[in-house]
Amino acid sequence: MYFIIKKKTAALVLSAVLLVSGAIFISAGYGKTSVPAISTDVNWGLSFQNDGDPPVGNASVQELQKLNAYYLGDTSQKTIHLTFDAGYENGYTANILDVLKKHHVKATFFLVGNFIETSPDLVKRMVAEGHTVGNHTYTHPDMSAISDESSFKAELTKLENLYQKVTGQPMKKLYRPPQGKFSESNLAMAQKMGYKTIFWSLAYVDWYNDKQPTKEEAFDKLIPRIHNGAIVLLHSTSKTNSEILDELLTQWETMGYTIAPLAV
Repeated sequence: MYFIIKKKTAALVLSAVLLVSGAIFISAGYGKTSVPAISTDVNWGLSFQNDGDPPVGNASVQELQKLNAYYLGDTSQKTIHLTFDAGYENGYTANILDVLKKHHVKATFFLVGNFIETSPDLVKRMVAEGHTVGNHTYTHPDMSAISDESSFKAELTKLENLYQKVTGQPMKKLYRPPQGKFSESNLAMAQKMGYKTIFWSLAYVDWYNDKQPTKEEAFDKLIPRIHNGAIVLLHSTSKTNSEILDELLTQWETMGYTIAPLAV
């Protein structure tokens, strides 16, 4: 799930979705644009001021950083961090992995319990090919509705245990809230567990199986809005993403961007 606040528009556009080394997370200034501190519960949102510039989040960079949460990498560098959310396997992940291998790109896959349980071989392949697997919770609930620490911790710990059982390795401490829903207390609980919470600075509507965007619609969002330090969210369930990824990575590389892993 993601939310976009278009320039000069106050309304949030809401849509639901099921869905190592190389970066240093830093803050960035955006002129006089005002962004709020973290409220009691928040749907992650972005305001794109100008194509090619990093967007402004609907929670301040500074407040997020205090809780070890990020949506941008180093905006002084032409670097992109590519991430995929995967609530289930839809038949496209193998091709996506093939394209990533072709381009020598290491991505981060935020997985839920269903994906690891039903597609363990793909998870093992991700690890073998140098990708990072992050925590997208075990059941993909609205985490902002969970106020007690034990229930919050159980969602992340159950996925950690499943991942370690499948791969023989501990899970990296990267967490992405399902549907982009979070609260300040959620971020604090994730931080207490040693996690970095990873939002995103670029995404598009790619998750409806029966209403996949065209290549042109995808590129209209993913090319002009790419920016230094971008954390890009795509969904590996998307047929369009599978079909355009090779050309998309080529275009970003031609624009001078390096695609690097998230720091863990």
